[in-house]
Amino acid sequence: MLGRTAAVAMLGLGTALSTGAYAQETVKIGVILPYSGPFADAANQLQAGIDLYIATHGDEVAGKKIEIIRRDTGGPAPDVAQRMAQELVVREGVDILAGFALTPEALGAAPVAEEAQKLMVVMNAATSMVTEQSEYIVRTSLTIPQVNYAFGQWAYENGIRQTYTLVSDYGPGHDAESSFADGFREAGGEIVGADRTPVANPDFSAYVQRVRDANPEAVYIFVPGGAQPAAIGKALSDRGLTPPDTKILAQGELTHPEALDGMGETALGIITTFHYTLERDDPINNEFVEGYTSANNGREPDLFSIGGYDGMHLIYETLKATEGDASGDALVEAAKGMAWESPRGPMSIDPETRDVIQTVYIREVQEVDGELQNVIIDEIPDVKDPLHGAN
Repeated sequence: MLGRTAAVAMLGLGTALSTGAYAQETVKIGVILPYSGPFADAANQLQAGIDLYIATHGDEVAGKKIEIIRRDTGGPAPDVAQRMAQELVVREGVDILAGFALTPEALGAAPVAEEAQKLMVVMNAATSMVTEQSEYIVRTSLTIPQVNYAFGQWAYENGIRQTYTLVSDYGPGHDAESSFADGFREAGGEIVGADRTPVANPDFSAYVQRVRDANPEAVYIFVPGGAQPAAIGKALSDRGLTPPDTKILAQGELTHPEALDGMGETALGIITTFHYTLERDDPINNEFVEGYTSANNGREPDLFSIGGYDGMHLIYETLKATEGDASGDALVEAAKGMAWESPRGPMSIDPETRDVIQTVYIREVQEVDGELQNVIIDEIPDVKDPLHGAN
């Protein structure tokens, strides 16, 4: 990753560019995502959320035409993300940087946003420290500690006293493990064992056997999406670690619709936490889901989709508030404290941290009309990230 000094030197006229944005008739948004490579599906789901918002609300706001300029990192690639952010600012003259499915790429671009004084809308990257890297960063997705710390507290308050944690051995897994454990312990619970699994195509059998040997009341799991949820679900089922005998707790990726298809009835009773549930029965969400599936050949929206959709909402509403002034300082000030009703529910931007405040949902896999679904069984409103701004 290039250092701050190098980023400043390469930008040169970044500040001057930002001051000219107000006079332009077009607001250019540079979207940086890994459209190819191992995270291409996440990027394309996020882009589909952006596209749906523009299709629904038009491509003009506050008298300005919205232009999207896409850049593919093929990531995770923080150095590439930084270079692309520099090119977007200097060569393309973008007013806003957006996207950032992955934390390393958000961190790579942050010095560019800071030096060029550009609003940077993080639409997914979920590590707490992201918004601390520049005063021009605003996040519209979630943080892993936000949903898991609250989940740990909820687990204890709902009768669970002992838990084993089993997470993927990389940054998001570590964040999930520590935040769930902190919330659970602080409420009075006990972590009776902890283990980490390889990120790439692990064989879960040995790890799940250790969980069985510990015989915990519950096991908390964090794995990335894709093939792993079904694989770990099968391993748990093969060793008899299924609800109701053993409570299975997890972040929402474990029971994505695609994962449920792979797990089948072994998923029944799994309890997860997330900030968005597509089955949430609300007029705004129902309209969003219908529009999204219609525009994407029946594909349902996910956490990436809603991050992109709400990211565009923030951009549109800040431009309205500034009457089309696309300078970073004006847009960030407009974003602070902004609140709206999203398909995910009520959400707002913390004026102090520029991070998202939202409802955390507790869901249980149940059979509804012959299909497995994540059914909301509890809601925790107005949750802030516990690592900054929560006190």
